[in-house]
Amino acid sequence: MLKYAGILLVAFIFAVVLGLILIPVLRRLKIGQSVRSVGPKSHLIKSGTPTMGGVIFLLSALVVTVAFMPQDPIGYLVLFMAVACGGIGFADDYLKVVRKQPLGLMARYKLAGQLVFSIVFYLILKANNIEHVLMVPWLGAINLGWAYPIFVVLVTVGTVNATNLADGIDGLAGGLGIITLLGYAAIGCFADIPGIIYVAVALAGGILGFMVFNLHPAKVFMGDTGSLTLGGAIAAMAVLSHTEILLFLGLGIVFVLETISVIMQVSKFKLTGRRVFLMAPIHHHFELKGWSEWKVCLVFWLIQLVGTVAAVTVFLTAF
Repeated sequence: MLKYAGILLVAFIFAVVLGLILIPVLRRLKIGQSVRSVGPKSHLIKSGTPTMGGVIFLLSALVVTVAFMPQDPIGYLVLFMAVACGGIGFADDYLKVVRKQPLGLMARYKLAGQLVFSIVFYLILKANNIEHVLMVPWLGAINLGWAYPIFVVLVTVGTVNATNLADGIDGLAGGLGIITLLGYAAIGCFADIPGIIYVAVALAGGILGFMVFNLHPAKVFMGDTGSLTLGGAIAAMAVLSHTEILLFLGLGIVFVLETISVIMQVSKFKLTGRRVFLMAPIHHHFELKGWSEWKVCLVFWLIQLVGTVAAVTVFLTAF
């Protein structure tokens, strides 16, 4: 355990140093976030804040994991998904803030990229004879057969986009991600999957270092580079540990709630022209209700923590 704590600490220090170097560069290059006028008015002051900060914890996790992790195919597969999805996010951020294209990477291209990498991920799983099963608490393994590749793609794309939706308040997505990643580090320890442990603690340490600059008031945003990196890594960990159900019901409970809030909002508006929430995703609803960004973060982090502890407990008792 001390070894993994050391890796987390090294990743944290690496990210802090990288942030101190990179953030002034982003400012000089004027790589700043454009804040939508339709969002909470309190966010307008954030316009121009450097973005693409997800590069900080992505590079930190990559360097530290490669430096410390033994040759482990599962660990490298998680890194592959983190880098692949983060690359899609980087392209989106680059088009928005460097090329000044407000919509960034078109939604269909972003989805197509996620689908392609999800399929590649599945093909690698198949080539390495990873079991095509869904683990159900207290019921055991269910072989999904021909439906498994579809399931993997849905889990991956859904998780990546859910983490992206949670990135709307200073520090929110980063804190949620750290909690989920440490939950997966615990599962990796109990299930003896060292590849997951190494990447989880390195990425958690990198995000912790990034949050030195991202807590309210944020000096840098993670952008899609960061949120998609986080989603890709978490999705891969869920599939490789066969804990997809625990991800949806516990480890990533806030990500799920954020996604459900958007689905409810869009569906209700299309059907009736009325809204369920003041604004979606749901963290903006509470902001417009008068909650401070710190209060939203603390409440949502607590919900994620409770869900993660419950999920790890279920893993220990029901699998």
